[in-house]
Amino acid sequence: MSLSNAEASKSLERLAYDPAWLNLGHYRPDMLGGYTSQAEDPTFFLSPKGKKSPLAELKATLAAIQAPGSGNDHTRCRFPARDRWLRRQLDMPITSIDCPAYEAWRKELNTKTVTLVFAASYLNSPSSMFGHTFLRLDPAQAAGQSADLLLASTVSYAADASAKENEIMFAYRGIFGGYPGITTIKPYYEKIKLYSDIENRDLWEYQLNLTPVETNRLLAHAWEIQDKNFDYYFFDENCAYRLLALIDVARPGTQLLDEVKTHAIPADTVRWVVDHDLVASVHYRPSSATVVENYMEQLTSEQRNLAADLADGTRTVDSLAIQTLPDEYRAHVLDATYEYVRYEAHEEEWPRDRAAPLSYDLLKARSQIDDAEPLKQPPEPAVRDDQGHDTFRASVAGGRQGGRNFVQLTLRPAYHDVLDPPEGYRQGAQLQFLRLDTRYYTDKYELQLEKLIGVEIRSLSVRDRFFTPLSWQVGFGARRTDIESGNRVLTPYLDGGAGFGWATSDQSQIYAMGTGDLEIDDDLDKGYDLAPGADLGWLYQGHRVSVTGGVKSKAWLIGDGDREDIAYASLGWHLERNIGLSASWERKHHFERYDTTWQIGINAYF
Repeated sequence: MSLSNAEASKSLERLAYDPAWLNLGHYRPDMLGGYTSQAEDPTFFLSPKGKKSPLAELKATLAAIQAPGSGNDHTRCRFPARDRWLRRQLDMPITSIDCPAYEAWRKELNTKTVTLVFAASYLNSPSSMFGHTFLRLDPAQAAGQSADLLLASTVSYAADASAKENEIMFAYRGIFGGYPGITTIKPYYEKIKLYSDIENRDLWEYQLNLTPVETNRLLAHAWEIQDKNFDYYFFDENCAYRLLALIDVARPGTQLLDEVKTHAIPADTVRWVVDHDLVASVHYRPSSATVVENYMEQLTSEQRNLAADLADGTRTVDSLAIQTLPDEYRAHVLDATYEYVRYEAHEEEWPRDRAAPLSYDLLKARSQIDDAEPLKQPPEPAVRDDQGHDTFRASVAGGRQGGRNFVQLTLRPAYHDVLDPPEGYRQGAQLQFLRLDTRYYTDKYELQLEKLIGVEIRSLSVRDRFFTPLSWQVGFGARRTDIESGNRVLTPYLDGGAGFGWATSDQSQIYAMGTGDLEIDDDLDKGYDLAPGADLGWLYQGHRVSVTGGVKSKAWLIGDGDREDIAYASLGWHLERNIGLSASWERKHHFERYDTTWQIGINAYF
């Protein structure tokens, strides 16, 4: 090989391991050295060795983009981002080529700026428990006109699951693999209909400060991966992860994917985008439910009752109680009721013969009122979802159980519980994943696994005349449980419950739930046990302090047949966004024995 050929070979090898090329090929370092692309679609590679060899793929791409010809099947048209990057790196002429499909696609998108959209968490669906992110491609606008963002296109990445797949199977296959993930382009109004109008999730829109060149690079790579398969995993290679990869391609050097260690929770990924100075502005888009709740909060108690009467048909717009209201207050009641009827038509699918006539009557009555001050739109929350506490939590506590002192270490990779700082999270919502509690008992120098939570979900929702959500909880893992001999053994468990909650203030509620527990272990009398029960409690979530307390009771049916009664109280003191103190107390009566446990500790969030 001549010197010039050797130098050329070294140059190509250097380019093959340039972060920009690795990002274009979605290559990630292997544990034992080398690189493997996360793309699973054979059509994404031009070399048979392309999945494992960035160099082989680069050489194959370089040869293909220099081949004569044009048209949609030419490599330059299939991989415009690769083509442009290689030509710039190797000082090759950037000649034009006829790519009808790509050019029509770019013209249809008409993109000037890119916005990262975050849809808030939605606990009623395993696929949406942590929230969801996607990109909106904002069109250019004519002078003096504003762009119609509802018609803008969006780029999103999601699991390609069957429409008939149930939520439990979706969660299982999403965690352990089994779904291909694909990148799709859809109109923004479809996303709003799904997230804001149907699932009642607030949207946060983060306009990115990408330059025109960076925006073009992002779009070119979006074309390259559109409809290409990537493995989808719920906690890391998810919707948010793939969008970080797109932004890494758009602005080389950001390396947002390097932030991902064990998991990529959408709220965390938005936080990384903000921290890397990629955001120009932020806009809040409240959901339909948020708008209705805000409207109702602006009414007096009497006016809310009138609105509820209108909605359920107890009164009509011609009722004396409605007509005798001052014009402004009557307008407010009619506006709030109309917004609620629209919400119910979407969410609860009220039949048309109920919703349509009522909507018409409300609008007709409202049109007869002039100069009434409209109800205020929901204000932007003081703390955005990306400004809440970090999701990984480590805790150290000291405490005492019975006559034994202990030190407890708790590690929780994700996500939030009701005693964590509440800002940026849904009120009454709790979602914990792979939480590990270990205790060191000082009397016998004994280290024990106290509890391992696989997944724990709790949704405490308040009810009123307008909204009647169900409060519910479910969890599984392993925990220490008492047996009749007095020992505490580690048993696998599955528990759940459902009930109702009622507001006692803007920040607090009482709740009542029926519960059910299943434990399985050889140390139990029959090898397993079942226990129906009840949980009555109170929850307060404040800026500085969060408190919960109550009583629980359950009756074990299969083995010893004994009843277990518990009184409990827990407190979280939020010193700063990512640091706080915690305390808990529990008094248990089981097997005719009383046992008291308390602990005090410190929580740090990362």
